[in-house]
Amino acid sequence: MNDATAAERQWTFLTNHARVLVQIARDPGIRVRDIATRCLLTERAVQRIITDLEQAGYLSHERRGRTNHYSVLAGKQLRHPADAGPTVAELLATLLRAPGDGQHHPAPAVPEPAGPRSVDQVDGQQGDGLSQNRPTGADRLDGAVSGAQ
Repeated sequence: MNDATAAERQWTFLTNHARVLVQIARDPGIRVRDIATRCLLTERAVQRIITDLEQAGYLSHERRGRTNHYSVLAGKQLRHPADAGPTVAELLATLLRAPGDGQHHPAPAVPEPAGPRSVDQVDGQQGDGLSQNRPTGADRLDGAVSGAQ
């Protein structure tokens, strides 16, 4: 039976990049240390993943005092050709569902065709409004935001 348990732990459905992105979507002010703990990664690995996500245009950050505040670019398409179609917002809408409660946590809104807009509503509550003052060159997701159901 130990062999079956070991075999089950050799692979997972989600990449570490997806896990880190979900943690940031849940809490845009989260510390690297806390992401590492929740994702069972080292802080260094989380830092590399955040750099990857920023360089690929899926994530940006803003320094606020001594902490970083992250924004997920919700309208961006998934990267792999086999995953073509869904956006980051649609992926996060699925991944942010609470297990077993039949409901889901607020998820990112799908970008409107009329053009980019800033989204700043966290877990159904009004955000800090700072995203309204940021450049809106792409749709942003500051944490888990409510979206169309």
